[in-house]
Amino acid sequence: MTTHTTFVDSPVGRLFLAASDDGLHALEFPDNRHPVRRGDDWQPGEHAVLRMARRQLDEYFAGKRRAFDLPLAPRGTAFQRSVWWSLARIPYGETVSYAQLAARVGKPTATRAVGAANGRNPLPIVLPCHRVIGADGSLTGFGGGLPTKQFLLKLEGALPPEFDLFGRA
Repeated sequence: MTTHTTFVDSPVGRLFLAASDDGLHALEFPDNRHPVRRGDDWQPGEHAVLRMARRQLDEYFAGKRRAFDLPLAPRGTAFQRSVWWSLARIPYGETVSYAQLAARVGKPTATRAVGAANGRNPLPIVLPCHRVIGADGSLTGFGGGLPTKQFLLKLEGALPPEFDLFGRA
């Protein structure tokens, strides 16, 4: 099965997307820390899932969409997928700490492992890993860079406009 790829321009840079008939596999920022492994079957081209993702991303960045309705097919371990699906349940405009996320996936002592899985999320924005912050309210690591995380949280109203990258208002 061919995986189709494309690029989408956004306020946070040119995003790379990949999808097949199974669903959306990847959404990557320009300088993604952990890029998804590409297969030999990954080829530039159009696909219905890519068109849906492009439209929904445009709506999100325009402030008209709060949740995504796309077929998703992230590839990872069972533990990683449990963390990623838990991200989808963090409401728009809200944040949780890594410890809270660990508790939500039933692994309250696995904060570091949950953080690592969060960092390997292949579908940021759609599975909103940007909504996970430090216990002290600081913006911690993010695959798209802290300025992108700050932008996304401000877009959603989760941070006051004067909030800086170190958790200070």
